[in-house]
Amino acid sequence: MNLPWLIALFSLAALTAVFFWPRYGLLAVWRETRAQRARVQREDTLKHVYTLCTAGQSPTVQSVAGALQIDLGKAAALIEDLEKHGLLTSTDGALSLTEIGREYALQIVRAHRLWERYLADRTGYDRRDWHREAERQEHRLTPDEMEVLAAQLGNPRYDPHGDPIPTETGDLRPLEGQSLASLEPAQAGRIVHLEDEPAQVYEQLMDAGLHVGMQVRVTDKDAQGIRFQAEGRPHSLTHFQAGSVEVAPLEAAEAAGPPPMTLAQIPLGGAARILRLSAACQGAERRRLLDLGFIPGTQVKVVMRSPGGDDLRAYEVRGTQIALRREQADMLLVVPEGR
Repeated sequence: MNLPWLIALFSLAALTAVFFWPRYGLLAVWRETRAQRARVQREDTLKHVYTLCTAGQSPTVQSVAGALQIDLGKAAALIEDLEKHGLLTSTDGALSLTEIGREYALQIVRAHRLWERYLADRTGYDRRDWHREAERQEHRLTPDEMEVLAAQLGNPRYDPHGDPIPTETGDLRPLEGQSLASLEPAQAGRIVHLEDEPAQVYEQLMDAGLHVGMQVRVTDKDAQGIRFQAEGRPHSLTHFQAGSVEVAPLEAAEAAGPPPMTLAQIPLGGAARILRLSAACQGAERRRLLDLGFIPGTQVKVVMRSPGGDDLRAYEVRGTQIALRREQADMLLVVPEGR
């Protein structure tokens, strides 16, 4: 066999290996990617049906198509496949989960909420990115990996939005709270849940600086919306936006006294005592502030500010001057000295 034929033979063998090598060839990778995409769509369908049924709504083939951003034909095929495997049923167009389907859906929800809790507590991810990142990871975590993660986090009961995390056995605590819009003027409450869908409304709540654990006091409400004070600042939401905020009403004794301010609101030369760190302060940022000495009960003095304004100021804490950006100082809830 001459050299050109030998080279051609080796080239053909190499191309064959590239395309057809078991597990690592292009064909195997394509098949695996396709199977993974199909599994993600099945799991997203189960989660969608579970979410709507839990909210008292009726999921349909149209709602599945909209949620997964696929055409009606693909949505119908997905539903037929899930029916065939005994995971859901369809009655007059309305979808519902079987017991096995509900258990499967709860495991996906558990993975999602555990991963959000991990992002909040152990990483520097912006809270606007928690949901999107958890959407990806919920399909990748194996049951064993989920239990390891839960143990590392101390088996948390709620995700950072206030949603209950299903247990390993599928038990789910009910949400406890009522709509912020249900509070009357002068009533106070503590935010226990922020609905993260629809995403546009959630972004608006984030832009307003609202977070789970925040204490609010309603000042006024009318047909246009509800106005309230939270951490020393006035806020205003429409009734539609307020419907995504759930609160636990505070008893009179708990709500008595002036609400806390943030350290960023203390004027230059003023002093305050740290009450607590905001519940919105999570992960590495929370550990850093505590390591710097911003511990509940500690006195802090505002000693200097940047010539450019209040975006950067120096604070004296435990005999040391430490510079904080305004967004960091907003994470420290304080009571002014002498108040």
